[in-house]
This record gives sequence, structure tokens and C-alpha cells, in this order.
Amino acid sequence: MNTSAVKFLTIVALSAFALCATTQALTIEPRSSWGAASARSPSRINGAVEYVIIHHSDNPNGCTTSQQCQRMIKAIQSDHKGRRNFSDIGYNFIVAGDGKVYEGRGFGLQGSHAPSYNRKSIGIVFIGNFESNAPSAQMLQNAKDLIELAKQSGYLRSDYTLLGHRQTKATACPGTALYNQIKTWPHWKEI
Repeated sequence: MNTSAVKFLTIVALSAFALCATTQALTIEPRSSWGAASARSPSRINGAVEYVIIHHSDNPNGCTTSQQCQRMIKAIQSDHKGRRNFSDIGYNFIVAGDGKVYEGRGFGLQGSHAPSYNRKSIGIVFIGNFESNAPSAQMLQNAKDLIELAKQSGYLRSDYTLLGHRQTKATACPGTALYNQIKTWPHWKEI
């Protein structure tokens, strides 16, 4: 094996190790885990996007068990596909109170969560209402780990901008307590 090939394989191995070390505690549950219905005509996004948009689902009690969380995610998808006529659940990922991150549309697919930003963002929703109280430390860390995974996997630009949904349209989302949290994270910007 030549020196270039050894260097390349070393870089790949170190990158994979760094990715695993950074996000080893993160569990992303696939769509099948919450019984997702098939998407209608998903739109691909090519390349890394420039924004992460944070939302809350505004469910008053949130969820703490996998069964509750999966039921809520399925209800969100049903509302989005039915009443709102979206092609799928609007968000790319869902951060839940059971300590897991659930795949919504996933990486590389356009969401329906922030009209002027859908083609250039990853939409992350926290299940619950976070107007008065912030999400758990675990939920916040899971979102940070998910953002890091998106960046390391090439789905998010390294110079991305983090926004709360209220910065993209007139809404209280993602709730004041959650919004105040994300304002302290790297890459959050006032627009």
C-alpha cells in the first residue's frame, strides 16, 4: 500500500473515531420506530445547509416514555400530512423527553417548518411547551450532539447559523425558555 493510501485510510479512521466519540451518547431512532407513514414526494437537498431552526411542538405536557413520545410524533405527522397538507412530518428531527432523538424527514431532505428557510435548513423540534420552563439537560445535549453530527457528516455547513423559529416568522415558537437557552449556544445569531 502506498503512502497516500495509508494517509487517506488513517484520516478516514480518525474521522470516524472522532464522530463516534462526539456523538456516542446520541441515539437516533429511525422512522420505523414511531410508525411513520410514507412521505409523499420528498424533496432532496444537495450539499450542506446553512441554518438550523429550533422549534417546540407546544404539547403542554411533553413526553417522558418512548410510548408517549412515539404517539405524539405520529400525531404531529398526521396533523402535518392531513390538516396542513405537508408531504410528511415537517421537521427533520425530533428531540424527545425519553432521552432519544427521532428521525423525522432526516438529513438531506427539505422540511416544512420555516417557510423561507426550508430548502436551506435542518428543522429540529423539541416535544413539549417551553415557554416557561426549558427542556431537560439531556434534551438540550441531544440537540447539540445532533447539530454536531450534521456538521461532521457534511449535512450542515461549519459556519452555520442557529435560529429560533420566532426569528423566521411571527410566532412564540420555540417558547421563551428554550429560545433563551439556544441564544447561549455557538452559532446563534440575531437577525
